[in-house]
Amino acid sequence: MGAGSPGAVVPIIVKRRKIVAGGAHHGGAWKVAYADFVTAMMAFFLLMWLLNATTEQQRKGLADYFAPDVPLARVSGGSDGMFGGDAPTSLESMAQDGEPVALGVAGPATFPDPEGDEGAAAAEAAETAALLEVEDALLGRGGESLVSDEALAHVVTRLTDEGLVIEIFSLPGAPLFEGDTETPVAVTTELVAVVARLAGLVTNPVAVSGHVAARPVMLAYSPVWDLSSARAGRVREMLEGAGLAAPRLARVAGHADRSPAAANPAAPRNDRIEVTLLRRKP
Repeated sequence: MGAGSPGAVVPIIVKRRKIVAGGAHHGGAWKVAYADFVTAMMAFFLLMWLLNATTEQQRKGLADYFAPDVPLARVSGGSDGMFGGDAPTSLESMAQDGEPVALGVAGPATFPDPEGDEGAAAAEAAETAALLEVEDALLGRGGESLVSDEALAHVVTRLTDEGLVIEIFSLPGAPLFEGDTETPVAVTTELVAVVARLAGLVTNPVAVSGHVAARPVMLAYSPVWDLSSARAGRVREMLEGAGLAAPRLARVAGHADRSPAAANPAAPRNDRIEVTLLRRKP
């Protein structure tokens, strides 16, 4: 029978379509997330670098910049209507935390004093230059040193925010003092006399601090505090005896073994005297 015959069976064809959810393209969202991750890591490493490359005072300034503790404006603004505050033309209303406001009436304005800032910066630069001259004279930079090579091996200097630190330290087999006493040896006397002489080139205040190496734990009595204080006091007397004016001595302290200069707390390097030519505060 033909396909068009009345009794013919017509085959049923079923078409199945496969539906894929989401398609093959997932968009660029992962690229945005990756870019955010890279940016965050860059900011993190930049922060770590800043923490390592700045001083404590600079970090304090950065912290104050991002977390100010003073108001941006002394008086409130706006209008004296429903939102409060002062209108520019108000003569009778009182600001919430300021003074009466009048149009055309200005109070004493305060502006930064560029000349004052420049003067302070110039004074600081001159003080730094003077301290560097003292350092150069002590170490013999650009000329002959005022101390012998043997004595100079006991000296190291550094310029800090506090001032010029002249550190006189013991060497293995070459101590600064006789045993556990405050009696100086010849090299200590020579160095202290030179420091007193060079301190006369400037008028900065002077601080003296004594440090000693750590002692064994089994000692019933550790002399570190008394010994460091006694040595600092003895150096003060030596400085005054060498010509340093007593009023210039601003601080004399013993720090025991609390601030070691060497990794080994018991190393001879930690037996030292620090004479600091302090910066003058503005």
